[in-house]
Amino acid sequence: MQKLIIKGGKRLRGEIPLQGCKNSALPIMAAALLCNEECTLYNCPKLTDVFSASRILNGLGCRCSFSGNTVQIDSSTASETEISEQLMREMRSSIIFMGAMLGRMGECTVSVPGGCELGPRPIDMHLSAMRKMGIDVRETGGRISCKASGKKAKGAKISLFFPSVGATENIILCAVTAEGETVINNAAREPEICDLCGFLRACGAEISGDGESRIVIKGIPELHGCEYRIMPDRIAGATYLAMTAASRGEIILTNACPTELEPFLTVLEQTGCSIYSDDDKIYLRSGTRLKAVRDRIRTMPHPGFPTDAQAVLMAALVSADGTSVFEENIFDCRYRHTEALVKMGADIQVMGKIAVVKGIDKLNGANVEATDLRGGAAMVIAGLSADGVSEITQIHHIDRGYEKIEEAVSALGGDIQRV
Repeated sequence: MQKLIIKGGKRLRGEIPLQGCKNSALPIMAAALLCNEECTLYNCPKLTDVFSASRILNGLGCRCSFSGNTVQIDSSTASETEISEQLMREMRSSIIFMGAMLGRMGECTVSVPGGCELGPRPIDMHLSAMRKMGIDVRETGGRISCKASGKKAKGAKISLFFPSVGATENIILCAVTAEGETVINNAAREPEICDLCGFLRACGAEISGDGESRIVIKGIPELHGCEYRIMPDRIAGATYLAMTAASRGEIILTNACPTELEPFLTVLEQTGCSIYSDDDKIYLRSGTRLKAVRDRIRTMPHPGFPTDAQAVLMAALVSADGTSVFEENIFDCRYRHTEALVKMGADIQVMGKIAVVKGIDKLNGANVEATDLRGGAAMVIAGLSADGVSEITQIHHIDRGYEKIEEAVSALGGDIQRV
């Protein structure tokens, strides 16, 4: 089993390019199933979750191949309508193939997906939406069988009680080739939704309103192939910015997405960092100890502070001057990383949705275990700013969302090894 060995205390400095977005790549790869021609995706990150999506596509009869950060997907030969339980359990995002399979084949059999254990993330909204679109949904022993009457879903008006990213994506994927018009009210507004819709429009889909709370999709008979560049990963960007800030360092992020990172940058600026950006670059300098964030940091759906950035910012603030307060409003179990940070000396009190972080002078290196994707990244940040050596195990969690994180850290001057 691989692990990361980190010798902390070095000030990070340098320039690195930001990887392609995991949370865009996965639904876009699923969306390629809707096309009868080859799709070429550029800037696709090489991650274990992406490789899992590739295996799902190949299992459905597609031809999916990688060359560097370019993925080619030929779905013209797709024929299978069932995804094995093993593949479904490799990643939470596997449920996104439900909408794509219904849009392409008119039927599918899937199971409850796996991924990080962050508390209940029910797919009830997904299934309820599919039923409104005329899909017969049957659940038996953990397997979910869906079938459209007449091989086509029907357009519908769907109001989500929560702006779920996954449910919004699944509805869009099912609706682009459905009969009639579909309207999603209280839709998720995340940039990754816009990226998915941008890809689908490049394939001929008729979609409007993405980025707002009301999305309208007019179904068309079929989609064609295209070439598309996946957006940069805003959460990976937040991670490397928080990492550099914690080390009192300096970084230039290229291939970046300043607009999409604005909810995070607005909070990070309160720590005293100097941050400048242009179209595709972000510069950060942090020459002194960080200041605690004066306002409560509340995770919310976009355009609020992203839940995926909560752990990495907390790791930077454990050694800040003063007390910071987090309020987690998306997932029930998203403070699992705090135990490892406390083991390294952090002063964190968790009370339900609230975590109170009292800054200390210095962390100490320790042996810790990654609990989930972003929690594992938080432990890397803490290890880099700590005195001594830290060892992080269970790093398969980290590999789900960061492309060779040890190479990016090393490029900034950090002392990190994968062994």
